[in-house]
Amino acid sequence: MPEEVLFKSESDLSRSEIASLLRRVADNLDAGEQITLSAGSESVTLEPPARPTFEVKAEREGPTDAPGELSIEFELEWDEDGGDGGTGGDLAIE
Repeated sequence: MPEEVLFKSESDLSRSEIASLLRRVADNLDAGEQITLSAGSESVTLEPPARPTFEVKAEREGPTDAPGELSIEFELEWDEDGGDGGTGGDLAIE
């Protein structure tokens, strides 16, 4: 299935600044509100359903014999037609 990027932003932020942005997303999810992403002149507003699929991924990119780049990715996913995105095991984050 082809992918269309609706919004993309990448910037170096402090842990505190990142936590603040994630907290805003969490607050909007708790309140059942839409989420608006904006940077410069770009903006997109999305309304996650009551039960989107939540994907968490930890990755290491780079050569196997040298230091690489580590990442943690958080993704909310749902079908535009309102269908169920899928299920998985119980997630815990500590």
